[in-house]
Amino acid sequence: MKTIGIIGGMSWESTVTYYEIINKEVVRRLGGFHSAKILMYSVDFAELEENMGKGNWQGNAEILTDAAARLEKAGADFIVIATNTMHKLVPDIEKKISIPILHIADAAASAIKQNGIKKVGLLGTRFTMTQDFVIERLKDAGLEVLVPDERDMEIVDNVIFNELCLGKILDTSRNEYKRIIEKMKQQGAEGVILGCTEIGMLIKDEDSALPTFDTTIIHATAAVNEALR
Repeated sequence: MKTIGIIGGMSWESTVTYYEIINKEVVRRLGGFHSAKILMYSVDFAELEENMGKGNWQGNAEILTDAAARLEKAGADFIVIATNTMHKLVPDIEKKISIPILHIADAAASAIKQNGIKKVGLLGTRFTMTQDFVIERLKDAGLEVLVPDERDMEIVDNVIFNELCLGKILDTSRNEYKRIIEKMKQQGAEGVILGCTEIGMLIKDEDSALPTFDTTIIHATAAVNEALR
């Protein structure tokens, strides 16, 4: 079994979910007393959130590159970044380490295509919904990607940073997400990517008018696939 290096803490709530999914999946496949071999470096999310607010992506690249290098030195065989937004920095991090990074968008695209879906909605932080680091990888995999309009994008982003990352789960926000997903369905989406590792705390399959693809579950499962390959 390979050793998984997890960069977590963005937020810590979703990192807990990664740890749980990975270990439960290892037990399901191997049985007995098996558990995953994991090294974790959990960052202080406040530092990264402040940098995002200032547009200081170089500062965040330095923090995450340091975390990845520490995991590599400690013996990790590959890296999992337990958040969608910070995959923006994967090219910067890859320049400084020699072990691979398991990209969340590649894992999501594979899962979506296995379900025969070609047009998919994307929910996530504003960075994820407006920049290319996730969308272009999905498009390169042959998928058509829909994102919310500006007003709904603001709602999705605000719920993530002002509620979910602080552990707040509100029915009013769930209803807004349900409305936005329904709108995507009307625009032709065949599924929706829960493209922020906290969204799964708010939206379950039964809440969605479309099949959901929770990147936390998909990414964590892909980490097990790689660890047991």
